[in-house]
Amino acid sequence: MTRGRRPARNRIPLRLRRAAVTWDRQPPTWRDARPGIIADALKRALGRPSGNWYVLGASRAVTAERSIGRTVGGSEVVAWRDASGRLRAGPGACPHLGAPLRDSPVRCGTLVCHWHGLALSGEPFAGWEPYPAFDDGVLAWVRLDHVGGETPLERPVVPPRPAPGDTVDSVYEGVGACEPEDVVANRLDPWHGAWFHPYSFVDLTVTGTPSGEGEGEGEGEGEGDGDEDGFAVDVSFKIVGRVVVPVRALFTAPEPRTVVMHITEGEGRGSVVESHATPLGPDLMGRPRTAVTEALLAASDRRGFAVARAAAPLLRPLMRASAGRLWRDDLAYAERRWELRGSGRFPG
Repeated sequence: MTRGRRPARNRIPLRLRRAAVTWDRQPPTWRDARPGIIADALKRALGRPSGNWYVLGASRAVTAERSIGRTVGGSEVVAWRDASGRLRAGPGACPHLGAPLRDSPVRCGTLVCHWHGLALSGEPFAGWEPYPAFDDGVLAWVRLDHVGGETPLERPVVPPRPAPGDTVDSVYEGVGACEPEDVVANRLDPWHGAWFHPYSFVDLTVTGTPSGEGEGEGEGEGEGDGDEDGFAVDVSFKIVGRVVVPVRALFTAPEPRTVVMHITEGEGRGSVVESHATPLGPDLMGRPRTAVTEALLAASDRRGFAVARAAAPLLRPLMRASAGRLWRDDLAYAERRWELRGSGRFPG
């Protein structure tokens, strides 16, 4: 993999773009964003095992009083916490007369059907069989072997993360009319960042690709420069005007429905952004729907970051709003890709 210059690590993370160029004068990236590179990366991602695990949503959305429900691959799923706080999951229809359990309350760790009072503790009962569930501390997962059809894994493929006590985390959720592969393909195209999201990213250079080709000048050594199956990117996050924060990031796909961005150099080194795609089922027009669940785990070794951790409840809505703005664009990208694929017009 070709490696470029590493963003400098200084006391003050903010930089002033002295040679800033306007959006239309930045170097075009379409020649480097070759469809074959993206398609090959997508193919490798889709070939990796998931163990039939699917993200349901944010861990903190499942509380002692409230269940959550989602349709995954056409199957209704309900999840809640038992009296010990353990995540429980199973079919979303009551085994009695099919009531939607997502609308039912939780009492002392028991899910109580609001139609006739049938109570579920999370153990098999009256023909209702639980699904394996996993809480990784940020996201809630469910294993659906009848949907995935793969060899089951005991746990989901959760990428490396910073220590929980050292982060501020937030979770964004959105839904698009596309398939999971369209979401994954979007994340495996880093070249679109500064063109499609100029309000957030500037000065983007892909310094290395899974094929070993990149735009970087020169060689660099050190942890986080990339690997044989990731996209290394130098980019600046736009703050206001010409004020930016430069970083190096690495995009990888550890399983078929997940793409992860690790900040490997620069401000926030160690931070992780996980983009998970969960197939839901067709909408009323017969189009597939996919849920995007993006987990941001922000980390920093700066002394003042402890203040940010303490203010996490105030920061999370801002973090979700920022992710939502990006995903409004990226879901439109994914939806357009699916539309072109479905009509045989996709050029990639």
